[in-house]
Amino acid sequence: MSGPTDVDGDPSWRELGSGDVVVFLHGLGGTRTAWEPQLEGLADRWRCVAWDMPGYGTSPAVEPLTFEAIAVALVRLLDHLEAERAHLVGLSFGGQHALHTALAAPHRVRSLVLADTSPAFGLDGTDPDEWRRARTDSLDRGLTPADIAEPVLRSVTGPDFAGREFERTVASFGRISSDGLRAACECLPTHDVRDRLAEIACPVLVIQGELDEETPLAYAELLAEGIGDARLEVIDGVGHYTPAEAPEAFNRLVAAFLEDVP
Repeated sequence: MSGPTDVDGDPSWRELGSGDVVVFLHGLGGTRTAWEPQLEGLADRWRCVAWDMPGYGTSPAVEPLTFEAIAVALVRLLDHLEAERAHLVGLSFGGQHALHTALAAPHRVRSLVLADTSPAFGLDGTDPDEWRRARTDSLDRGLTPADIAEPVLRSVTGPDFAGREFERTVASFGRISSDGLRAACECLPTHDVRDRLAEIACPVLVIQGELDEETPLAYAELLAEGIGDARLEVIDGVGHYTPAEAPEAFNRLVAAFLEDVP
């Protein structure tokens, strides 16, 4: 099997394989290269595509960055791929992108895999301004995302996350620009689709890391309960980055789910 193909432009993506299109949407601390275990593990059955969201990696920024603008950019990616419909797999912030796109353009979405994400920001009472400051103070002090990648990742992942996948996740985080991260931190606290979950009619798989304290199990349960055709799976012993921390288990769940989608 040949290596992934990287495509730069508007937007930028990385792909491998052929078949039905599966688009992988990274989180706040990732870029298109965060999905290597999925491209490598699932491309024998699907056309696996991982994008850089607007303002991340080599994708151009949109101003202002909003969930509506991200959904428009994602639909534009599907147009570039000549994919009438696609499966969307989103981690954390990327799961929020998937939810907003499924609501804005349901005719373009075949199914959703929502990993370590939530139906709304601030379910635990977090103040949005404090949350933003906590994530941008280091940028204000002149540090870059590459500088903070390793400690940030260690703070939200399980204790056993190490080795090649940890190194690749750190490197993917390091591809984020400071401006891109700032814009994403402004956008993320505006997320709230709780009152629209019942509108999502496509099949949905919710995946949760057992040790994830960033988006705990209660958030995943709200998603699964609020969406009509959804099921919840928990991966033991891992934190917030389930696709990288437990790639084999994650890929097995995704593959079984996709094979059952009509």
